[in-house]
Amino acid sequence: MITKKSFGFLADGTEVFSYTLSNESGVSAEIADFGGTIVRLLVNDKNGEPVDVVCGFDNVDGYLTAGGYQGALIGRVCNRIHNCKYTLNGVEYTLFANDGNNSAHGGEIGFNKRVWEVIDTVDGEEPTLVLRYVSPDMEENYPGTLTTVVTYKLVKEGGISIRYEATTDKDTIINLTNHAYFNLAGCGNGTIKEQIMWIDADKINEQDFELIPTGNFINVKGTAYDFNEPKAIGRDFNSEPSMDIQHGGYDNNFIINNYNGEIKLCATLEEPNNGIKMNVLTNQPCVQVYTSNMINEEDIPFKGGKPQKKNCAVCFETQHMPDAINHPNFTNTVLKPGEKYDFTTIYTFDIVK
Repeated sequence: MITKKSFGFLADGTEVFSYTLSNESGVSAEIADFGGTIVRLLVNDKNGEPVDVVCGFDNVDGYLTAGGYQGALIGRVCNRIHNCKYTLNGVEYTLFANDGNNSAHGGEIGFNKRVWEVIDTVDGEEPTLVLRYVSPDMEENYPGTLTTVVTYKLVKEGGISIRYEATTDKDTIINLTNHAYFNLAGCGNGTIKEQIMWIDADKINEQDFELIPTGNFINVKGTAYDFNEPKAIGRDFNSEPSMDIQHGGYDNNFIINNYNGEIKLCATLEEPNNGIKMNVLTNQPCVQVYTSNMINEEDIPFKGGKPQKKNCAVCFETQHMPDAINHPNFTNTVLKPGEKYDFTTIYTFDIVK
């Protein structure tokens, strides 16, 4: 089943809508055309009670005024680009600085702040919402007209699939993701420090104090970044001499083991109290794990008036490596005419009793 409703208005009078996808799996998702944002994701816990496992806001006003990219599609290039500069085909491009000296998550007005066109809805066993955004040549100083199609599908196994497809008419760079903030205890219900995380990654990108990759890699074995055996997310907070851990949390790019371009399980998250377990599957080579360390606790409240709190959620941003265009040894983020960017991430849910 797919239902549509008004989600508010932009300053220019444009009406924003949200679409709720539901099926017999017990999972339902509400997605807004503004930013392609996952507004709600309801999952039944071990007692059969629905839990909204994604943080967000009650209407579009919250997404317009609050920070954090809650639940939104991120592009053209997610994560950070060092010094707001990159060179492509011998031409240097300068980007908007929105993260100190760096550019982050698409620049001044990224894909998270755009109204996406709904080009198709498909009802049935796996209800589907298809969104499109055409980014014109040199928008945010990225060359080429980039046509991006994102397909949200509620899978019959109980979860949500996100397929990212894009083509360009000029050489450009691209790195798309979704910035959903997950708390399996429910939006605004405490922190994720005691939730159990597993990540299939032996290495992370080494980064400096601005969270910019140095070009080197860190073997995580025996460090606070080692989640090859499941452990509580907050167990090793404040134990490593790096900016993110010093601030009480993670903001790191984990490089998925044995990457071969096929969809595979790369991470899991489990809430011990209600039994909800999330599985993250993707054919992307990396996942940025961010535990809402820099959230503004004075910002507007979440859905239902619940306050924002540090470590209130964890993001699994499947992607290529950050700042890849400035590191020849990193995963490729260049897209050329005639090529197709095509990646999928799936979040499925189980009950652990």
